[in-house]
Amino acid sequence: MDAATQRLTRQEAEVHPDAAALAGKVDLLLVCGGDGTMLRVAREIAGLSTPILGINIGGLGFLTAVSSRQLPEALDRIWSGRFTFERRTLLEATAEHGGRRYRCRALNDVVISHGSESRLIDLDVTVDGDPVTCYRGDGLVISSPTGSTAYSLAAGGAIVLPTAQVIALTPICPHTLSNRALILNHGARIEVKVLTQRPTAVLSADGELITELVAGDRVMIRRSRHTVRLMHLTGSSFFEALRSKLHWRGTTL
Repeated sequence: MDAATQRLTRQEAEVHPDAAALAGKVDLLLVCGGDGTMLRVAREIAGLSTPILGINIGGLGFLTAVSSRQLPEALDRIWSGRFTFERRTLLEATAEHGGRRYRCRALNDVVISHGSESRLIDLDVTVDGDPVTCYRGDGLVISSPTGSTAYSLAAGGAIVLPTAQVIALTPICPHTLSNRALILNHGARIEVKVLTQRPTAVLSADGELITELVAGDRVMIRRSRHTVRLMHLTGSSFFEALRSKLHWRGTTL
Protein backbone atom coordinates (compact mmCIF):
# COMPACT_ATOMS: atom_id res chain seq x y z
CA MET A 1 0.00 0.00 0.00
CA ASP A 2 0.98 3.64 -0.21
CA ALA A 3 2.27 5.50 2.82
CA ALA A 4 -0.94 7.48 3.43
CA THR A 5 -3.07 4.32 3.48
CA GLN A 6 -0.65 2.59 5.81
CA ARG A 7 -0.83 5.51 8.27
CA LEU A 8 -4.63 5.36 8.26
CA THR A 9 -5.03 1.58 8.52
CA ARG A 10 -1.91 0.74 10.54
CA GLN A 11 -1.68 -2.55 8.66
CA GLU A 12 1.51 -4.51 8.15
CA ALA A 13 2.35 -4.20 4.46
CA GLU A 14 5.03 -3.33 1.97
CA VAL A 15 4.82 0.46 1.90
CA HIS A 16 5.61 2.77 -1.01
CA PRO A 17 5.76 6.57 -0.77
CA ASP A 18 2.91 7.33 -3.17
CA ALA A 19 0.47 5.86 -5.69
CA ALA A 20 2.89 6.22 -8.62
CA ALA A 21 5.60 4.22 -6.84
CA LEU A 22 3.07 1.60 -5.76
CA ALA A 23 1.63 1.29 -9.29
CA GLY A 24 5.02 0.17 -10.59
CA LYS A 25 5.00 -2.81 -8.22
CA VAL A 26 1.46 -4.19 -8.59
CA ASP A 27 -0.93 -5.53 -11.24
CA LEU A 28 -3.98 -3.64 -9.93
CA LEU A 29 -4.54 -0.62 -7.69
CA LEU A 30 -7.53 -0.76 -5.33
CA VAL A 31 -8.53 2.83 -4.58
CA CYS A 32 -10.85 3.20 -1.60
CA GLY A 33 -12.71 6.50 -1.35
CA GLY A 34 -14.92 8.66 -3.53
CA ASP A 35 -14.46 10.38 -6.87
CA GLY A 36 -12.01 12.88 -5.37
CA THR A 37 -9.65 10.09 -4.34
CA MET A 38 -9.96 8.48 -7.77
CA LEU A 39 -9.15 11.77 -9.49
CA ARG A 40 -6.05 12.29 -7.38
CA VAL A 41 -4.72 8.80 -7.97
CA ALA A 42 -5.49 9.01 -11.70
CA ARG A 43 -3.40 12.18 -11.97
CA GLU A 44 -0.57 10.67 -9.95
CA ILE A 45 -0.23 7.54 -12.11
CA ALA A 46 -1.13 9.12 -15.48
CA GLY A 47 0.76 7.39 -18.27
CA LEU A 48 1.35 4.15 -16.33
CA SER A 49 -0.38 0.99 -17.50
CA THR A 50 -1.46 -0.23 -14.04
CA PRO A 51 -5.29 -0.35 -13.93
CA ILE A 52 -7.42 1.14 -11.14
CA LEU A 53 -10.46 -0.36 -9.44
CA GLY A 54 -12.42 2.16 -7.39
CA ILE A 55 -14.09 1.04 -4.15
CA ASN A 56 -16.74 3.59 -3.20
CA ILE A 57 -16.77 4.66 0.44
CA GLY A 58 -17.73 8.24 -0.45
CA GLY A 59 -20.85 9.81 -1.90
CA LEU A 60 -22.06 9.58 -5.50
CA GLY A 61 -19.03 7.74 -6.84
CA PHE A 62 -19.30 7.88 -10.64
CA LEU A 63 -15.67 6.79 -11.03
CA THR A 64 -15.78 4.01 -8.45
CA ALA A 65 -16.80 0.64 -9.87
CA VAL A 66 -18.12 -1.11 -6.76
CA SER A 67 -19.38 -0.19 -3.31
CA SER A 68 -17.44 -1.19 -0.22
CA ARG A 69 -20.08 -3.79 0.72
CA GLN A 70 -19.60 -5.45 -2.68
CA LEU A 71 -15.83 -5.78 -2.30
CA PRO A 72 -15.72 -9.52 -1.42
CA GLU A 73 -17.90 -10.36 -4.42
CA ALA A 74 -15.87 -8.04 -6.64
CA LEU A 75 -12.60 -9.71 -5.66
CA ASP A 76 -14.07 -13.14 -6.42
CA ARG A 77 -15.02 -11.92 -9.91
CA ILE A 78 -11.54 -10.46 -10.44
CA TRP A 79 -9.82 -13.73 -9.47
CA SER A 80 -12.05 -15.57 -11.96
CA GLY A 81 -11.23 -13.12 -14.75
CA ARG A 82 -14.66 -11.48 -15.08
CA PHE A 83 -13.55 -7.93 -15.81
CA THR A 84 -12.63 -5.55 -18.61
CA PHE A 85 -10.37 -2.51 -18.90
CA GLU A 86 -11.27 0.92 -20.21
CA ARG A 87 -8.88 3.74 -21.10
CA ARG A 88 -9.88 7.24 -20.06
CA THR A 89 -8.55 10.45 -21.59
CA LEU A 90 -6.97 13.18 -19.50
CA LEU A 91 -6.81 16.89 -20.25
CA GLU A 92 -3.68 19.00 -20.03
CA ALA A 93 -3.68 22.74 -19.32
CA THR A 94 -0.84 25.24 -19.55
CA ALA A 95 -1.21 28.74 -18.08
CA GLU A 96 1.01 31.78 -17.80
CA HIS A 97 0.63 34.14 -14.87
CA GLY A 98 3.01 36.59 -13.24
CA GLY A 99 5.92 35.48 -15.39
CA ARG A 100 5.51 31.84 -14.38
CA ARG A 101 4.22 28.89 -16.37
CA TYR A 102 1.84 26.41 -14.77
CA ARG A 103 1.05 22.97 -16.17
CA CYS A 104 -1.54 20.54 -14.86
CA ARG A 105 -3.51 17.44 -15.84
CA ALA A 106 -7.12 16.59 -15.12
CA LEU A 107 -9.23 13.47 -15.53
CA ASN A 108 -12.53 15.31 -15.09
CA ASP A 109 -12.17 18.96 -15.98
CA VAL A 110 -10.22 22.17 -16.15
CA VAL A 111 -12.21 25.13 -14.79
CA ILE A 112 -11.65 28.86 -15.10
CA SER A 113 -13.95 30.74 -12.75
CA HIS A 114 -14.28 33.90 -10.68
CA GLY A 115 -12.31 33.98 -7.46
CA SER A 116 -13.46 35.12 -4.04
CA GLU A 117 -15.47 38.02 -5.50
CA SER A 118 -18.80 36.81 -6.87
CA ARG A 119 -18.75 38.95 -10.01
CA LEU A 120 -18.93 38.19 -13.72
CA ILE A 121 -15.73 37.51 -15.62
CA ASP A 122 -15.05 37.82 -19.37
CA LEU A 123 -13.26 34.96 -21.12
CA ASP A 124 -12.27 35.12 -24.79
CA VAL A 125 -12.17 31.63 -26.34
CA THR A 126 -10.59 30.33 -29.53
CA VAL A 127 -10.50 26.75 -30.80
CA ASP A 128 -7.66 25.78 -33.13
CA GLY A 129 -7.06 29.48 -33.68
CA ASP A 130 -10.65 30.14 -34.72
CA PRO A 131 -12.50 32.67 -32.51
CA VAL A 132 -15.53 31.19 -30.75
CA THR A 133 -16.95 33.97 -28.56
CA CYS A 134 -16.36 36.01 -25.43
CA TYR A 135 -18.11 34.25 -22.58
CA ARG A 136 -19.39 36.48 -19.80
CA GLY A 137 -20.51 34.69 -16.67
CA ASP A 138 -19.20 32.83 -13.64
CA GLY A 139 -16.65 30.90 -15.67
CA LEU A 140 -16.03 28.03 -18.04
CA VAL A 141 -15.73 24.25 -17.64
CA ILE A 142 -13.57 22.35 -20.12
CA SER A 143 -14.29 18.69 -19.47
CA SER A 144 -13.23 15.29 -20.70
CA PRO A 145 -15.91 12.66 -21.43
CA THR A 146 -15.26 11.28 -17.94
CA GLY A 147 -15.95 14.71 -16.44
CA SER A 148 -19.22 15.19 -18.30
CA THR A 149 -21.14 13.86 -15.27
CA ALA A 150 -19.36 16.21 -12.86
CA TYR A 151 -19.23 20.04 -12.85
CA SER A 152 -20.10 20.19 -16.55
CA LEU A 153 -23.40 18.39 -15.94
CA ALA A 154 -24.25 20.69 -13.03
CA ALA A 155 -23.60 23.67 -15.32
CA GLY A 156 -26.03 22.35 -17.93
CA GLY A 157 -23.67 20.36 -20.13
CA ALA A 158 -24.46 17.12 -21.93
CA ILE A 159 -23.76 13.65 -20.56
CA VAL A 160 -21.09 12.07 -22.75
CA LEU A 161 -20.18 8.40 -23.06
CA PRO A 162 -16.81 8.07 -21.26
CA THR A 163 -15.17 6.42 -24.27
CA ALA A 164 -16.25 9.15 -26.72
CA GLN A 165 -13.39 11.07 -28.28
CA VAL A 166 -14.56 14.60 -27.54
CA ILE A 167 -13.98 17.60 -25.26
CA ALA A 168 -16.91 19.56 -23.83
CA LEU A 169 -16.92 23.33 -23.34
CA THR A 170 -19.62 24.42 -20.85
CA PRO A 171 -20.19 28.01 -19.65
CA ILE A 172 -21.06 28.49 -15.98
CA CYS A 173 -24.15 30.70 -15.52
CA PRO A 174 -23.58 32.65 -18.76
CA HIS A 175 -24.89 36.22 -18.95
CA THR A 176 -26.00 35.51 -22.52
CA LEU A 177 -28.57 32.74 -22.26
CA SER A 178 -27.94 31.57 -25.83
CA ASN A 179 -24.42 30.48 -24.80
CA ARG A 180 -24.66 26.71 -24.65
CA ALA A 181 -22.28 23.82 -24.18
CA LEU A 182 -20.09 22.94 -27.17
CA ILE A 183 -18.86 19.45 -28.00
CA LEU A 184 -15.46 19.60 -29.70
CA ASN A 185 -13.23 17.07 -31.40
CA HIS A 186 -10.80 15.47 -28.95
CA GLY A 187 -7.88 16.88 -30.93
CA ALA A 188 -9.04 20.49 -30.43
CA ARG A 189 -6.65 23.04 -28.94
CA ILE A 190 -8.58 25.50 -26.78
CA GLU A 191 -7.18 28.88 -25.77
CA VAL A 192 -8.86 31.00 -23.11
CA LYS A 193 -7.79 34.59 -22.51
CA VAL A 194 -8.91 36.46 -19.40
CA LEU A 195 -10.25 39.91 -20.28
CA THR A 196 -11.67 41.10 -16.94
CA GLN A 197 -9.58 43.62 -15.00
CA ARG A 198 -11.42 42.86 -11.76
CA PRO A 199 -12.06 40.48 -10.15
CA THR A 200 -9.24 38.00 -10.62
CA ALA A 201 -10.10 34.57 -12.01
CA VAL A 202 -8.80 31.21 -10.82
CA LEU A 203 -7.67 28.11 -12.69
CA SER A 204 -8.39 24.70 -11.19
CA ALA A 205 -7.94 21.12 -12.34
CA ASP A 206 -10.24 18.43 -10.91
CA GLY A 207 -11.16 20.89 -8.16
CA GLU A 208 -7.55 21.60 -7.18
CA LEU A 209 -6.50 25.27 -7.31
CA ILE A 210 -3.62 25.82 -9.73
CA THR A 211 -3.20 29.60 -9.91
CA GLU A 212 -4.95 32.94 -9.99
CA LEU A 213 -5.41 34.62 -13.37
CA VAL A 214 -5.60 38.31 -14.25
CA ALA A 215 -6.44 40.27 -17.39
CA GLY A 216 -4.20 39.21 -20.26
CA ASP A 217 -3.37 35.76 -18.87
CA ARG A 218 -3.93 32.84 -21.23
CA VAL A 219 -4.71 29.17 -20.65
CA MET A 220 -4.15 26.48 -23.29
CA ILE A 221 -6.15 23.27 -22.90
CA ARG A 222 -5.82 20.11 -24.98
CA ARG A 223 -6.04 16.37 -24.69
CA SER A 224 -3.12 14.87 -22.78
CA ARG A 225 -1.03 12.15 -24.37
CA HIS A 226 -1.41 10.26 -21.09
CA THR A 227 -4.38 8.06 -20.23
CA VAL A 228 -5.47 5.97 -17.25
CA ARG A 229 -6.91 2.45 -17.24
CA LEU A 230 -10.00 1.72 -15.19
CA MET A 231 -11.18 -1.79 -14.37
CA HIS A 232 -14.85 -2.65 -14.78
CA LEU A 233 -16.49 -5.85 -13.65
CA THR A 234 -18.23 -7.85 -16.37
CA GLY A 235 -21.91 -6.98 -16.57
CA SER A 236 -21.58 -3.39 -15.39
CA SER A 237 -22.30 -0.50 -17.77
CA PHE A 238 -22.23 3.29 -17.90
CA PHE A 239 -25.98 3.43 -18.51
CA GLU A 240 -26.63 1.28 -15.45
CA ALA A 241 -24.55 3.77 -13.45
CA LEU A 242 -26.61 6.65 -14.81
CA ARG A 243 -29.87 4.94 -13.88
CA SER A 244 -28.78 4.12 -10.35
CA LYS A 245 -26.69 7.16 -9.42
CA LEU A 246 -28.92 9.80 -11.04
CA HIS A 247 -32.08 7.98 -9.96
CA TRP A 248 -33.58 7.86 -13.45
CA ARG A 249 -37.07 6.44 -13.44
CA GLY A 250 -39.50 5.69 -16.23
CA THR A 251 -43.20 6.46 -16.18
CA THR A 252 -46.24 4.48 -17.19
CA LEU A 253 -49.54 5.80 -18.48
